[in-house]
Amino acid sequence: MSLNTLGLDKAKVEKEIGLLNVLLANYQTYYQNLRGVHWNVKGKRFFELHVKFEELYNTAQEQVDEIAERILTLGGVPFHTLESYVKHTSVPVGENIFDDDKTVRLIINTISTLLPLERELLNFSDEIGDEGTNSLMSDFISGQEKTVWMLKAYLNEVI
Repeated sequence: MSLNTLGLDKAKVEKEIGLLNVLLANYQTYYQNLRGVHWNVKGKRFFELHVKFEELYNTAQEQVDEIAERILTLGGVPFHTLESYVKHTSVPVGENIFDDDKTVRLIINTISTLLPLERELLNFSDEIGDEGTNSLMSDFISGQEKTVWMLKAYLNEVI
């Protein structure tokens, strides 16, 4: 077994970098969805949703940076082109969604797509002893679960 400078198995870290890059591509789509609904939301709840979506896209922007920096920390190169993002994303793209309820549902659906990717990374990073990635994914998951709960409550829906 060949270890990197961080003491992690190089071959396993390569797989993890691939998973992180897929997550990065999905986060870029999530971020863009948030920007789109922030700009375009319409309805009686415009003012409160406009502010909430801005809060969420600022958080997502920080998370994009954290994912990319984790990839670099592990010795990889983060995806950095639109082509790479589009090729590797599974997050639904929110084009021409304006209705206040539909914008919230888009974000719930987007986060629901991110959570399994993050859980896969959480399990894999635990398996290979990568506490840094493990901690990052754990923080992302707990924050997003709370966001889904709040957005579902906002729509008067249950988890």
